[in-house]
Amino acid sequence: MDSRDLSNVRNIGIVAHIDAGKTTTTERILFYTGKIHAIGEVHEGDTTTDWMVQERERGITITSAAISCEWKGCNINLIDTPGHVDFTMEVERSLRVLDGAVGVFCAVGGVQPQSETVWRQADRYRVPRLAFVNKMDRMGADFGRVVQEMRDKLHANAVPIELPIGKEDSFTGVVDLVEMKSVIFDEASLGAKFTVGDVPAELKDDAELARAELCEKVADLDEGVMEAYLEKGDLSSDELKGAIRRLVVSNQMVPVLCGTSLRDKGVQPLLDAVAWYLPSPLDRSATEATDLKSGEKVTRRPDEKELLSSLVFKIAADRFVGRLYFVRVYSGILKKGANAYNPRTKKRERIMKIVRLFADQQIEVDELKAGDIGAIVGLKDCTTGDTLCSEMKPCYLERIVAPQPVMFLAIEPKSGADKDKLVESMAQLAAEDPTCQVRQDDETGQTILSGMGELHLEILVDRLKREFKCAANVGKPMVSYVETVTQPAVKEFTFDRELGGKRHAVTLTMEITPLDRGAGRKVEIGRAVKMALPDPKLEECITQGLMDGVMTGVLARYPMTDIGVTATGVTLVDPEVSDEIALRGAAVMGFREAAEAAKPEFLEPIMKLEITTPPESVGEVLGDLNGRRGTVLDMEQRSDMQVVHARVPMAQMFGYATAIRSLTKGRASYSMEPDSFDIVPRNVREELLAR
Repeated sequence: MDSRDLSNVRNIGIVAHIDAGKTTTTERILFYTGKIHAIGEVHEGDTTTDWMVQERERGITITSAAISCEWKGCNINLIDTPGHVDFTMEVERSLRVLDGAVGVFCAVGGVQPQSETVWRQADRYRVPRLAFVNKMDRMGADFGRVVQEMRDKLHANAVPIELPIGKEDSFTGVVDLVEMKSVIFDEASLGAKFTVGDVPAELKDDAELARAELCEKVADLDEGVMEAYLEKGDLSSDELKGAIRRLVVSNQMVPVLCGTSLRDKGVQPLLDAVAWYLPSPLDRSATEATDLKSGEKVTRRPDEKELLSSLVFKIAADRFVGRLYFVRVYSGILKKGANAYNPRTKKRERIMKIVRLFADQQIEVDELKAGDIGAIVGLKDCTTGDTLCSEMKPCYLERIVAPQPVMFLAIEPKSGADKDKLVESMAQLAAEDPTCQVRQDDETGQTILSGMGELHLEILVDRLKREFKCAANVGKPMVSYVETVTQPAVKEFTFDRELGGKRHAVTLTMEITPLDRGAGRKVEIGRAVKMALPDPKLEECITQGLMDGVMTGVLARYPMTDIGVTATGVTLVDPEVSDEIALRGAAVMGFREAAEAAKPEFLEPIMKLEITTPPESVGEVLGDLNGRRGTVLDMEQRSDMQVVHARVPMAQMFGYATAIRSLTKGRASYSMEPDSFDIVPRNVREELLAR
């Protein structure tokens, strides 16, 4: 692939709140680009990208699906991501490797909680975006309000490049503000045919005003067209397209389009916008990596002549070929039959088979070049976030950070014969999904399966039964509390024991400090300790001991977070007795004493909740929230409904779907997402200690 070809590649994702219409929009994209010849529907369970049994049964996207298609000379690699909060990791790892994204918004719901979450994720990776306001045919659709919400809630420079023609039932097409033409879609041909004409007379004034605003905003931000705009007071369509593209690529502008995917209107102009405005791999800045040997920062340009650098961003099980390792190639060429180096394991991996993906179908290819997204079959030791690179100058790319699970359940095999199979199957699920964690409870001996919410755990258990044929007994989902410390503490601990007829003794000093919420865990070995230890391997013993202490906590054996631990001093009694066992024992026991002195507390996950309810039910909803230890943040009017924003402990949200239906006679809806961890009230603390 030469640079001219690479300029026509678009690696994009479709991101949105649940039910905004991502999968429906993706299905239309495949239909209009000729990849499929019949449109599937989410409600009928026959869409291309929702191929899992669980997705088709529930009508939701659970796992990111990668597909490729072509539109007007552009090769589009597209990832359809989930919208449900429980599967936010799928969005995270997709955005990590994409060059652009299309944010889909409901014309009625506007900017919803998960819309904000995925937008922040895209901000973190500086992914250029377009916005598509979907469901313009719905009652209560309001294009202008959604654009304003994008500006207010997302702090995005959202600028319409289209206006809707009609609204709700009368929505028929769009006005293209760049070309100043109308596009009317033919329903009989499922939108495949459309008529381009003049702007309707009744919209001419609004369209001219909107185009003038578009030109002014573009000229303000792009010096390349400022002079032409000042001279003429207008910009040609070619000048506008070039300037909009530059502003999108530099993340200074978000063009907003509209349509209704379910009614087959507005998707072709969206495809045009993807081709015109979203960046190719060449438009993105060179990828930053870290040299494995020197630790210095290096860059990798999207060029097949560069050394290989690629990122494994997802692992999926396939019933025919085993594990599929989804990979984005940033530089060089990944070739079938060649070796690639994994800096994490410091081992070579043989590339046995390479495929391009079309949802659950695969097309075998000989190589993936810079800018490509595909999958590898047959890797031996690779996890999500690993780099595969050239062994000549090994480097590693920034890993993908998984959020901490907030819910867990106990799971056990129905018979002794199923035990090994269950352990192996859960290990496979954990390898695929970094937010799925499996651990053994030392006190009860139970196997604990952790995830991001009730639905996530339900899907994991369902997959164990269907895909892996594992019969298991499953406990009720419970909230994953964590522990933290609230003040600094320093502790000197002497470990002096006789084990197996041999003495093990050492004195270790450690310092514990509380960190900001969300900072995680930080374990360090101080300079004085490093200088005092004769063998660097002994540092690892201290680190492992401290991590054991952090992961088992001090109050009720919950893992600790937002904590910094530093081993600041060590006294070796004697080289013979101050060994690995002594250092690890001193680290574990000393940490526990230090943590107990640092005033430990429980933290509980807090959810951000958005409830849309009829005004007459607001009182009942607020009363219920108060009983759940909820805090109302604000309220707003949205069309004829009242929207309540609140923060509620996750432990209080079990069964909320049934409760809200009962309170509002089935008329209210809600959505929630993880917000933060807060210290639990005293009565909850006492309950947790008594368990």
